[in-house]
Amino acid sequence: MTALTIPDLAGKAVLITGASTGIGAALAKAFAAQGASVGVHYHSSKDAAEAVVKAITDAGGRAVTIRADASKSVEMARAVEEATTAFGRLDGLINNAGGMVGRMNYADMTDAYYDQVMDLNGRSVIAASRAAIPHLKQSGDGFIINTTSIAARNGASNGAGLYGSSKALVSNITRGMAKELIGFGIRVNAIAPGVIDTPFHERYSTEAQMKAMLATIPQGRLGTAQDCVGAYLFLASQALSGYIIGQVIEVNGGQLMP
Repeated sequence: MTALTIPDLAGKAVLITGASTGIGAALAKAFAAQGASVGVHYHSSKDAAEAVVKAITDAGGRAVTIRADASKSVEMARAVEEATTAFGRLDGLINNAGGMVGRMNYADMTDAYYDQVMDLNGRSVIAASRAAIPHLKQSGDGFIINTTSIAARNGASNGAGLYGSSKALVSNITRGMAKELIGFGIRVNAIAPGVIDTPFHERYSTEAQMKAMLATIPQGRLGTAQDCVGAYLFLASQALSGYIIGQVIEVNGGQLMP
């Protein structure tokens, strides 16, 4: 939750994909605290998603769970429609769903692994955005914020190269989409988290890998999901970032300074 009040977020309807844990869960709670209605998308983590919604509603906010497989275009389109139906409008889409799937070196790459990673991280952004665009046009103040990664710029750690490449795709989707949509009043930007201490790294990174990454962070600590929240709220607010278009904001404790 955040103590900062951003008046132009109150009353907005926002769909956040991958919102059951980690950064997405923190975002769902933060947007709800600003008075936004929040669609909490999940795929397999039903209990966690329901816990996020309960925390929001217990605090007086408005939220619903929405289940969909992010790697399937038809399901992401349905998720967008469910959120729009639930709230009667859609003002913002945060494409946060994604994952590494597993670590695999390029030398061992299989077509099946490639499809899994690229569909989850790239196709999901295009599919959800495509479905959301007509609703965001009607909003008059719509926004899309994509979650990319520091890995999009630095090539990623061992075995995560394709994940980094898929996030580089997300970064460039952001730029291209920003050019196409700003004429309709839809602002598109992205956030690139660094090494954030979330279930993502619990699943994909060893203790040794985490220590090695920590050593490269000038701030001297891993990031938290809460460290990322402010940048998303900033980009969602027309009042705060209305002239910021097609940008990728790096949130990484100084690990990468492009």
